[in-house]
Amino acid sequence: MKQLKPAARLPVKKPARAMRPSPRPDIVALHGEVARLRQAVREEGEAAVAGWAECLHRPEFGPSARNLAHYLALRHRDLRALQSPLMALGLSSLGRLESRVLPGLEAVEATLGRLAGQEGGDWPSEAAFFAGQELLARRTEEVLGPVSPDRQVGLLVTCPSEAADGPGFMLELARCGVEAVRINCAHDDATIWARMVEHVRAAESETGRRLRILMDLAGPKIRTGKVRHLRDGKRILEGARLAIVPPGGLRRLDEDEADFAAECTLAEVFGMARAGERVFLDDGKIGAVIDRADDGCLLTRVTRADAKGVKLKREKGINFPDTDLRCAALTAKDLEDLDFIVRHADGVGYSFVQSAADMKDLQDALAARRPEDWQRLSVILKIETQRAVRALPEIVVRAAGRQPTAIMIARGDLAVEIGFARVAEMQEEILWIGEAAHVPVIWATQVLENLVKKGMPSRGEMTDAAMASRAECVMLNKGPHVFEAVRELDTLLRRMAEHQHKKTPRLRRLASW
Repeated sequence: MKQLKPAARLPVKKPARAMRPSPRPDIVALHGEVARLRQAVREEGEAAVAGWAECLHRPEFGPSARNLAHYLALRHRDLRALQSPLMALGLSSLGRLESRVLPGLEAVEATLGRLAGQEGGDWPSEAAFFAGQELLARRTEEVLGPVSPDRQVGLLVTCPSEAADGPGFMLELARCGVEAVRINCAHDDATIWARMVEHVRAAESETGRRLRILMDLAGPKIRTGKVRHLRDGKRILEGARLAIVPPGGLRRLDEDEADFAAECTLAEVFGMARAGERVFLDDGKIGAVIDRADDGCLLTRVTRADAKGVKLKREKGINFPDTDLRCAALTAKDLEDLDFIVRHADGVGYSFVQSAADMKDLQDALAARRPEDWQRLSVILKIETQRAVRALPEIVVRAAGRQPTAIMIARGDLAVEIGFARVAEMQEEILWIGEAAHVPVIWATQVLENLVKKGMPSRGEMTDAAMASRAECVMLNKGPHVFEAVRELDTLLRRMAEHQHKKTPRLRRLASW
């Protein structure tokens, strides 16, 4: 067989030097847009911080106030058109910048700069990027003390009057791992509160576990006084005429004008409310519109009530969501109760705070009663009205600029004030403001309410409690099954801590599949 010659080798060409591709025009444009956004946010934020200077007495709150100012500057813009192209490049969509506004923008800008073929613009260090997260954890400990690392969310429990009867209630809370107890000054008196405090200290001594005591001021809560039925029937139906009168005003009422009448405990309302404004009573069970308003009577027409009617009783809440109520946040009773609070509590819950001026009034009152170290007392800002929501950044800066601060989402009154449809949206925004200011947020009102009161949770409230894991603390109200609810909530929050931190999912290995 003829032997074949090996095939001649073709000359091998050296590969041409790789040419760096030109950056996509959209990346160059995107880089410029983010750079301009960062610069504008920085400048507007610094201007806002300068306006807050007289409030910032605690140097350690300075970086947090600055981050809050940058966050407000960022969120005054509609960024939705910017988010999608960033996501398509595998970059942050800017949706999780609450605790680190400038570091987050700087990281995105630096990455876009490299993709656009430009030099400069270093990435922030990991320490700088997560500094806000560390500050929030530190501020949470200031208010609640050390929180279980496995749970990451503190537990706060409201004390019933029976907690004064013996040490058992506080002892069981301490054994369940609760971080703090809440005493509501709208109920009971200083004698009963003192016994509760004594039992807390005894429980601490026996278990070696510190419990923070937070005491709520009652505030100018508007309630019904005496109620009169002027016609047959005791239930208020839709279409009924309801007269709201000042304390003692029932005897002066023209009974031909109304079907029902109720006193309102806040007399100042009658100089502020106007015809056409809405009124809600008994946690929104009754909705009405004012047809006529004068100093002696608000004549209303009921527009919402249960089909079977609602039996209105004394001591039920009244809300005027459309009325610009300008009344002192601190009542005479609150000032009296502060004498007890500054001696025995770790923090004060400020009910119905609505402005930075209200916050100044409380701080002045605390300084007058405990001049040497009132700044060690924490303050819990209970956000319960539309006006408080609008003024929240200024209230937070005034408070946290001088003392440890937390925000409570008081969903009961807030839902009535802004409407049930908006309360979920608003609690998200309050969470964002708290995180931007590195201030802990307490998720409150009706958490596991069926479980606390009846011993059996609903599916919806378990989901609500799971969502509460994005706050720094969850509050349970009083009820016969509260210890069972504490244990259930503790388990739920420990499980959620493996999956979620604030708005960021944690990608733990899924074991279900």
